[in-house]
Amino acid sequence: MATRVVPTRARFAAAVVGAQPGTRVLEAGCGPGAVASLVCPRLDPVAGGGMLAVDRSAVAVARTAGRCAAFVDSGVLAVVRSDLAGLGIENGPVDVALTVNVNLFWTRDPGPELAVLRALLAPGGVVHVLYEGAPPAAVAAGLRRHGWDTVPVSGDGGAGVTARPA
Repeated sequence: MATRVVPTRARFAAAVVGAQPGTRVLEAGCGPGAVASLVCPRLDPVAGGGMLAVDRSAVAVARTAGRCAAFVDSGVLAVVRSDLAGLGIENGPVDVALTVNVNLFWTRDPGPELAVLRALLAPGGVVHVLYEGAPPAAVAAGLRRHGWDTVPVSGDGGAGVTARPA
């Protein structure tokens, strides 16, 4: 069996999430499941932890489910095909939501997606909008315009914005 490459950006994202056994995590735009493969081992459903990986691509959903099959089987991970704006509140609450290299936060108004994230976040929850390189200034500006407090975050493998509802 071939060894799966885990990109540096996925390691960066998993470190930013800082999951503990009881953390409830949402990844929007899960791609091939690299971040989920790093976060899920830290979660414990007995402690209330778990992860929801969402992508609008059927191929990405299949790749994540395959890569993380043991976590799906154990109930730590659920993988859903949906765009972020289409997620229902029944998918929450989550303590941490993240995206990696999702362009909607700077290519258009992210209002509908931010409304969903706000509805899904537990009190004190946080959103990390992360990129492999420095995020465009429009990312933080869009978050602030929709009532989020932002703090830049960076490290080996990426940079982005950490946001909380204002």
